[in-house]
Amino acid sequence: MSYWHGWLLNAETPQGTVDQAVNQAVHFRDKIWNWVTDADMWANVLFAGLRIIFLFVLTRIIIKVVYGVIDRSLERKSKRGILVNTRRFSTVGELLKNTVTIVCNFIMILIILSEFNFKLAPLLASASVLGLAIGFGAQSLVKDVITGFFIILEDQFAVGDVISTGSFKGTVEMIGLRTTKLLGSSGEMYIIPNGTIANVTNFSMANALAIVDVPVKIEQNLEETLTLIRQALQGIEERNHNVVAFPNILGIQSMSTSEYVVRVTANTLPNKREAAQRQIQSDIKNALDQHALKEAELAEQAQAEAAEKTLEGEERSVTHSEQQTARQAARTGLLEQAAGEAKEKGEKPDGT
Repeated sequence: MSYWHGWLLNAETPQGTVDQAVNQAVHFRDKIWNWVTDADMWANVLFAGLRIIFLFVLTRIIIKVVYGVIDRSLERKSKRGILVNTRRFSTVGELLKNTVTIVCNFIMILIILSEFNFKLAPLLASASVLGLAIGFGAQSLVKDVITGFFIILEDQFAVGDVISTGSFKGTVEMIGLRTTKLLGSSGEMYIIPNGTIANVTNFSMANALAIVDVPVKIEQNLEETLTLIRQALQGIEERNHNVVAFPNILGIQSMSTSEYVVRVTANTLPNKREAAQRQIQSDIKNALDQHALKEAELAEQAQAEAAEKTLEGEERSVTHSEQQTARQAARTGLLEQAAGEAKEKGEKPDGT
């Protein structure tokens, strides 16, 4: 700045202004020309550019190779398990891939900056101080990130699992390092900071147990009821694939003066308990309805037979009464005829 200021002051003087201006222009042109024709400088720029391109390509190759290693490792682990949820491995794989991408790109940027003669030590020290300040100022954010990392690392739950945490229950739609999104059964979306997740109940880790209580009138025979339920549930594994095995009929669970309750349990696929319970209840209800219909038909048939027998009895009673009346009328006629004949002969009838 002082150089140019001096040059302007000299330029205002009346003596030697043109020569000084020409000399300075020539000097500036020489500098530009020397910079343009500096072979060492252009060689350094060329080699630096080549090194940057090489670093970029090498970083991409390393990322692809690590991606392949992660995929093969997770694939081997998924084949070893019996009950494996591939979504968990997908979630862990995506997290590891994102971590590898961030680390490799960060290292590449540092090396590129070193090619431009940036001093990395002060930069890293400044970044450390800045990170420490941010850590103190955003403790909840740091807590959310750390908790989210361990949630995914420890495989507590994965995308697609049905979980319950606190007062929230739903299907996991997204697991981030800071928040977790749950989709409720009624369509509501819960966005929960990972730092607030203290206890988690996962309904998708293992098979569930469906429990159905069937109330039956106390007049109904127990053995007949158990047989009816057993027949109603035959083939339920084929009708509903959520049921793993044939249900267990445990027997009477509770009893009162008006009814007793029969409990039925069944192993189901994870998070399919409600569907299995509905299927069991539907099958038992249909069987009970058919049984009640048969009983109603038998009762109606028995009532019809009783009415028919009553009618036959009444008909027999009427026929017998009519026969007695006819015999009485015939006897009366005979007596009257005998009395008339006796009167004609002047004899007194004997009345027999």
